[in-house]
Amino acid sequence: MRSETAQRGGRARLSPEVRRGQILDAAEALLIAHGGSPLPLEDLARAAQVSKALIYAYFPNQHDLANALLARRFAALLAAGLEDAAALADLLDAAQACAGLYFEEVAQAGPVAHIILRDPFMAGRIDPALAAIRDRIARRLARQARASLRLSPKEAVAALSLMTTIPEEAGRLVHAGELSLERGRELTARLIGSSLRALTPAG
Repeated sequence: MRSETAQRGGRARLSPEVRRGQILDAAEALLIAHGGSPLPLEDLARAAQVSKALIYAYFPNQHDLANALLARRFAALLAAGLEDAAALADLLDAAQACAGLYFEEVAQAGPVAHIILRDPFMAGRIDPALAAIRDRIARRLARQARASLRLSPKEAVAALSLMTTIPEEAGRLVHAGELSLERGRELTARLIGSSLRALTPAG
């Protein structure tokens, strides 16, 4: 019998899926450390324990690599139930559920999605399918904010953008070891709630 890491020539031969994941794991850590792309390929190859040629075989350019990282993080958020959270009828419920899921994502993986989406290197190069996921979630929440808070379209987008920084920063602090997971969860829920209450029209 041969396992996924069947021995050949004294070295474990990893499957393409495992090797690709190994490169992405190393790329995530480097992206967080560097704060953006492009990543130093020598450092990435060393961290992933592969050759630069193998990195190019999986990711022909650094835009492809960044989009693969973003796709992995979006897949984790969707698997955790982000679309269902954004579809909740009550704005507070939807906002807190989405913020909670995003907090857990950043606390576990770091602010990977934030870095890529805001990176000038990726301007105009985000995979359209990934941009569509981001925009679909944002539109759902913005529509609820407009209706519940009586905001203009621009005000609703601005409010949501500002509130996104709450789970993002709390998660980043947890990921960096500067805040406990439980405290980060508590702060995220409380600050999202107080933000929405402050924006709710009187009466």
